[in-house]
Amino acid sequence: MEEAKGYIIEEFKRFGYSIELNEYSLEGKKLSNIVAEKKGDVKPEEIIIIGAHYDSVLGSSGADDNASGVACLLELARILFDKPLERTIRFAAFTNEEPPFFLTNSMGSSIYAHKCRKAKENILLMICLESVGFYSNEPKSQGYPLGLGFFYPDKADFIAVVGDFRSRKFVKYIKEVFKRHSALKVETLVGVSLITGVNFSDHASFWEEGYKAAMITDTAFYRYPYYHTYEDTYEKLDYERMSGLIKGLYCLIEDLGDKLGKDN
Repeated sequence: MEEAKGYIIEEFKRFGYSIELNEYSLEGKKLSNIVAEKKGDVKPEEIIIIGAHYDSVLGSSGADDNASGVACLLELARILFDKPLERTIRFAAFTNEEPPFFLTNSMGSSIYAHKCRKAKENILLMICLESVGFYSNEPKSQGYPLGLGFFYPDKADFIAVVGDFRSRKFVKYIKEVFKRHSALKVETLVGVSLITGVNFSDHASFWEEGYKAAMITDTAFYRYPYYHTYEDTYEKLDYERMSGLIKGLYCLIEDLGDKLGKDN
């Protein structure tokens, strides 16, 4: 964790960002959410958060879950640094998404989302990058929660955008932007937490605080045979499709100006 923290901080600084550490203590250890921010030129008080957790589960190499999400977070921060933007973009690397803290208020994202709500920050939306690097063109390579397989492709050749009902317009809009600007296929799901996996990452911490948020994911254990194992290693990731994801996200940030004003 400390090595990953140091690497992320140095990368943000190398791109030109100042760093804020959202520190908290847990079980006698000091932990830090890492935040880099690009102020908006027109409406700086309106904030979009893009986040990814930088811990991995014990016993896993953690390439897809979640070095892939952190890599995309850092690359997006790099290419947006010199771009004029209407609203503030905040890049956040979170601690403690994985067990034993998973889905508890000890998750780094839960600590941070609560801090944002307490400060009454105007967060328009949060995008969570969760396991975004594994794809397959093989038939029957994609699994789903019970009953959903009838409505979605059986090939794991797409990225999924998952939101709750409060975030449904945003989820639909992400797919529209990707369709226009990226070759990466996108499938969407708007549902409740009773569907296994819908709330399985940092976006759910922002739902709990009343914010709009969506998870972008390769669906993790629904397709990835090396999920949470030592075999979750870098050579299994699809960097061309990850590049398509970054392109789509870049265009999404570009396109969000008018959309947020009308729908938020």
